[in-house]
Amino acid sequence: MTDQPTALDLPQVDPLPEATAKYFDICAEKLGLVPNVLRAYAFDIDKLNAFTALYNDLMLGQSNLSKLEREMIAVAVSACNRCYYCLVAHGAAVRELSGDPILGEQIVMNWRVADLGPRLGAMLAFATKLTESCATVTEDDRATLRAAGFSDRDIWDIASVAGFFNMTNRVATASEMRPNDEYHARAR
Repeated sequence: MTDQPTALDLPQVDPLPEATAKYFDICAEKLGLVPNVLRAYAFDIDKLNAFTALYNDLMLGQSNLSKLEREMIAVAVSACNRCYYCLVAHGAAVRELSGDPILGEQIVMNWRVADLGPRLGAMLAFATKLTESCATVTEDDRATLRAAGFSDRDIWDIASVAGFFNMTNRVATASEMRPNDEYHARAR
C-alpha cells in the first residue's frame, strides 16, 4: 500500500445523480456491495455511464458465450496483465458462477493447469494471445476457435471481452484501484 492517492481518492460527484444513485443501490442489493471500480469512475458520471454501458453489454448482454465463459476470459486476460483488482473481483465471479473454488483459483493463477477441455482451452489461448502478442494473431488462430465450435460472432465476443479487460486492467493498475475486501472471501 502507498500513501499516494488512489482511484478511490478522486473527488466524487456529490450528490450522485439520481440514476447513478439508483444504479449503485441495485448493485448493493444484487451484489451485496458497490464495486470499487464504479466508485472510482464516479468522479465523472459520463465516463462511469460509458464504462457501465459497455461492461453490461459485454458481460451481461446477449451472447453465445456464457457468463462464466466471459468471466473466465476476464480472469485470463487479467492474469496476463497482473491486474490485482480484476483478478480478485473476477476471480470471485468465476468461483461463484462455476461453483468450484479450485477452478476459480486455477484460472487466476494459470488457466493452463485447469481441466477445461479443448473448447475452453482454445478460447482462453486466443484471449491470452490477443493480450500478450496481438500482432501475431492470424487466421489459423480463428480457425482453431471455429474447429472448437465457436462462430465468427463468438470470436467477435471473445475478442471484445478480452479487449475490454485489457483496457480496464490498465486503468485499474495505473490508478491503483483496489478491489472490495468482500471479494476475497466469496465462494471459497
